[in-house]
Amino acid sequence: TRPEVLRPFVDAFRIFHTPPTFRVSLLERIFDDDTMAEIRRVVGSLRPPDLELHEARAFGRFVVHDHPHFTALHHRVVPIVSGVVGEPVEPAYNFLSLYGNLGVCPPHMDSPEAKWTLDLCVGQSAPWPIYFSQVCPWPESGSDTWGDGDWEEQIKRSPSLRFTSCTLEPGQAVVFSGSSQWHYRDAIPDGPGRKFAELLFFHFVPKGSAALLRPENWARLFGVPELRRARSAVNAERPVAG
Repeated sequence: TRPEVLRPFVDAFRIFHTPPTFRVSLLERIFDDDTMAEIRRVVGSLRPPDLELHEARAFGRFVVHDHPHFTALHHRVVPIVSGVVGEPVEPAYNFLSLYGNLGVCPPHMDSPEAKWTLDLCVGQSAPWPIYFSQVCPWPESGSDTWGDGDWEEQIKRSPSLRFTSCTLEPGQAVVFSGSSQWHYRDAIPDGPGRKFAELLFFHFVPKGSAALLRPENWARLFGVPELRRARSAVNAERPVAG
């Protein structure tokens, strides 16, 4: 409909591409002891109605998105993450991840809302490595797609992805590019007593870019009203969940 807008549209999203030179960073201590104690107190105060269940089967975890206490901490760490990744950032969303006996994190990359991720270890029953690939360009080319069969194992074993591992202790954090690095955890390791891992994820986008990630803004941002009509048509055809 508007071919002259295609190139500016594609170019606008280059802000979410991660430089291939980026490397994962381990942060020894981002919060003092009192702050960590308060985080653990908030975690301990959560009750079953507070927990989201939609990832219990695939990840073996309960999650809590954008808790007010954690959102305040999210804003506190903006300068730290900006310094680590080399660009000004702003908060996107955060969530607490409560893994249990069936905990596992299958290989995946996140949406551009998680261009940058700070993963804080709150507590765990045993050290649990997380694995990161090198930075990958996206969208993927046809030659980068994974074949039939066990695609997760293909990704883990791919020599071209050059996975490295990081093992956090409580209070440590790691910064990585969630939308441009494959990452995964194998099944949660055995340890004495109950198996668990409590992790707090803070996600960031480049400062001033959040509006681009909402398709309802594209008609206005790119001066293409047809995008608004197309989106309305798609929504009208979408079945209602029962």
